[in-house]
Amino acid sequence: MSQLTDDTGVLSTDVLIIGAGPAGLYGAYYAGFRGLTVTVMDVLPQLGGQVSAMYPEKPIFDIAGFVAVRGRDLVDGLVAQAEPYSPRYLLGHRATELTYDADGLPLVHSDRGTTVRAEAVVITGGVGTFTPRPLPAGEEFLGRGLDYFVPDPSVHTDRDVVVVGGGDSAFDWAALLAPLTRSVTLVHRTARFRAHAASVDKVRDLGVEIVTECEVSRLIGTGRVEQAELRHRVTKETRLVPAGTVVAALGFLADLGPLQHWGLDLNARKITVDTHMATNLPRVFAAGDITDYPGKVRLISVGFGEAATAVNNAATVIDPDAALFPGHSTEKEH
Repeated sequence: MSQLTDDTGVLSTDVLIIGAGPAGLYGAYYAGFRGLTVTVMDVLPQLGGQVSAMYPEKPIFDIAGFVAVRGRDLVDGLVAQAEPYSPRYLLGHRATELTYDADGLPLVHSDRGTTVRAEAVVITGGVGTFTPRPLPAGEEFLGRGLDYFVPDPSVHTDRDVVVVGGGDSAFDWAALLAPLTRSVTLVHRTARFRAHAASVDKVRDLGVEIVTECEVSRLIGTGRVEQAELRHRVTKETRLVPAGTVVAALGFLADLGPLQHWGLDLNARKITVDTHMATNLPRVFAAGDITDYPGKVRLISVGFGEAATAVNNAATVIDPDAALFPGHSTEKEH
């Protein structure tokens, strides 16, 4: 099948990938490598999924072959890898409905009125739509010093920064910002952290003040944030710390959105797949963090392998005479 638009305005493609994060972008490469046309749909306005939206400047340490790679650079590399195969990108499109045509092919409809007819669908939407958990105090300063992500650390150069949270993201932001800022204070409501111990030690070694058993009870400023009030959870004593920026790294709420109404088998908001990465729906596969099966490990590197598995199995559904294993990439001329 060629990648065309028919008289009714329906887009046709061999493989539709829903989700333009790392697993989806690798799936786009792999579909092209297999000689399939591919369309990638994502609700976000840019490629890269959560990596681009949440931590484009953070180093990622668990990608095979890289000691460390910036999130932005990883996304750029994946886009370049798929580029020779001319994937079509539909960004800013939420996949809202799945139906089937008279031939049993999936039709995916977006909230912008676009319909894509595909020979197979691969869902790689990470955790679905994600919304940051709000800071209980100071929401009125959102966009005026209160941030939930740090897409460009240089914006915070020479500022006093307060990072709120005790997970990996909070400590990663603190470590990233410490060399650029006037000061970094990390605030967490308990003395126990979800972050990896090595990340905690790194932040301490950078001279970041770590304040535990405290919460941000108020943000203060004229026009934008200038100070944060910290309140001890037990004694209720308060103190003020300078804060030109407050980064609320409190995690995010995941929502599968319309996908949860498609009839997919779900387990705790994850899509159940088999060893082929096939879902219970005909011609619909899934890969990456959005999937669930016994022994599942949610890593970007695992998502890459799942995307390749999903595409290869989709290829045999599209063409029953096709081989599951396409051969090694080194055997093909580019």
